[in-house]
Amino acid sequence: MSGGYILVVDDEPAICDMIRTCLELAGFRVKLSANGHLAHQMIVNERPDLVIADWMMPMLSGIELTRRLKRDELTADIPVIMLTARADEDDRISGLDSGADDYILKPFSTRELIARIRAVLRRTNALIDDIPVKAGKLSLDRSSQNASISGQPVTLGPLEFRLLEFFMLHPNRVYSRAQLLDRVWGGNVYIDDRTVDVHIRRLRKALSIDDQEQMIQTVRGAGYRFSPSDEVKS
Repeated sequence: MSGGYILVVDDEPAICDMIRTCLELAGFRVKLSANGHLAHQMIVNERPDLVIADWMMPMLSGIELTRRLKRDELTADIPVIMLTARADEDDRISGLDSGADDYILKPFSTRELIARIRAVLRRTNALIDDIPVKAGKLSLDRSSQNASISGQPVTLGPLEFRLLEFFMLHPNRVYSRAQLLDRVWGGNVYIDDRTVDVHIRRLRKALSIDDQEQMIQTVRGAGYRFSPSDEVKS
């Protein structure tokens, strides 16, 4: 099981460095952001496994960042831990009501922080595990980035893998090209939405083993839909 990628959002460099050091020693991959606005862009583009956010930050506060993440279908499932010196009961309630998954007061124990992170990740199923996602004869192993059909390996490029992963985790729903660009390529990528068609064709070709390409359907005037013959399991 992977440690996971954690984004730390805080405008105090000393605290950021201390958190990064202790989390990296615990096996996590860590990135830092000094303001909520930049953090939001990073979250949309990179989809961290968990966000640690200070309440008081320039440009966009941690509590408003949390509200924005939880309102957006793309980021609503990313857990957030609020890390702040605001100790009043009303502040704690406001932080949790904003959608935060946990609320930790400064100063804090790094051992407790790591334990809380692991508890939130277990609770929200945010860590990538070794159980593949399956749809009919198609199997996707997210930890090893491998796909197979009836046990036969399928060769996929990084974007085709991410596209297939998104489809398999969101079956039987129609997504426009623009929505797929946002959710697979990232919200701040400025490319022609017809690029999606190119990667859909490549993905269908890769899935042509045993006619599995038919699971990716074109919905005229709307976009694409992944319709597996069986329920998707993960």
